[in-house]
Amino acid sequence: MTTPDLPADLGDGTRLVHAGDDPAVPGTPLRPSPVFAAPYHLGEEVPGWQGADGYARPDNPTLRVFERAVGELDGGDCLSFATGMAAISSAVLALVAPGDRVVLPSDGYYATRVLARDELARFGVEVQLVPTLEIEDVAARGDLDGARMVLLETPSNPQLDVCDIAAVARATQAAGALLVVDNTTASPIGQRPLALGADVTVGSDTKALTGHSDVLLGHVSTARTERGRELHARMAAWRKTTGNTPGVFEAWLAHRSMGTLDLRLARQAANAAALSELLAGHPAVNGVRWPWRPQDPSYALATKQMLRPNGVVSAELADEAAVAQLVRSSRLVAAATSFGGIHTTVDRRAQWGGDAVPAGFVRFSCGIEDTADLVADLTSALGTLG
Repeated sequence: MTTPDLPADLGDGTRLVHAGDDPAVPGTPLRPSPVFAAPYHLGEEVPGWQGADGYARPDNPTLRVFERAVGELDGGDCLSFATGMAAISSAVLALVAPGDRVVLPSDGYYATRVLARDELARFGVEVQLVPTLEIEDVAARGDLDGARMVLLETPSNPQLDVCDIAAVARATQAAGALLVVDNTTASPIGQRPLALGADVTVGSDTKALTGHSDVLLGHVSTARTERGRELHARMAAWRKTTGNTPGVFEAWLAHRSMGTLDLRLARQAANAAALSELLAGHPAVNGVRWPWRPQDPSYALATKQMLRPNGVVSAELADEAAVAQLVRSSRLVAAATSFGGIHTTVDRRAQWGGDAVPAGFVRFSCGIEDTADLVADLTSALGTLG
């Protein structure tokens, strides 16, 4: 259901705290409580026709609150899913058919490529893999003609390359294709793909949006256009049929947690700025990437396209042993996958086998520790690498 956004002149912190709120009614809770019911009392009308709930799988009050909140941030109409990959797979599988061609990033999230290899091919969907930095050239040459869907991930995960969403959006529109943007790394307050011309934006809310490493969740938001409403209806039907609905408690916890995203992202970005400079100045580290660092090749586009920086930094150490030594020598940085949480973590991506990166390539997810403490800790740990 389309709902109006909060006033455009409000800041991120205000929007996050109030997103999804119903009008105040005396005597009701300040914050919505989760509604755990699966079935509901039925009236004489078929549930849904009169706005009544009948069964929680297709829709329920707690999902509506969370989806309204995220939709207000994305500037679109939101559907939530059980995980980030449930959101991505639903956005693809609900909207393509056998014989269609889908363009995916060859250097994006590895599970998306696994989806292409193991499932899309099985269903007769043609997959074209294109590096993030080459998709604009592919679009400019007209090579998107005949494609059903283009999926971007920008900044890409894990290498943090950035592509021009608006330019690709113009090309996909001219080619009659759908543009889907995985906005996980940037978050809904760091980038608004729908405003840049995308038809659909998806996100793994497991990451920065909820930010406490304790929720699996994802969402899809569609543009508030005639085509966007058609896409929204198709994916809502897909979710209802396939049962990809998230749990009520997860949706409630996500809505509660996202209220602090503005504060968390500000500290994470400050830590990323300090950490990227520390890493770039150390002889044992190469290839430091953070799109908001002035020396980064994506800096000009990132600062033009994105609304604010995030807390993910990538770099390359000598090898697997160097990464292990760094983790052992640090008191504050833990080895863990995923990103966007309040704890600073490091993930050696080659151990998972899905990314074409060197053995010592790492993705740092900066948490909300005091910047001085984090810098001091990592300075000491880097000192053990020689």
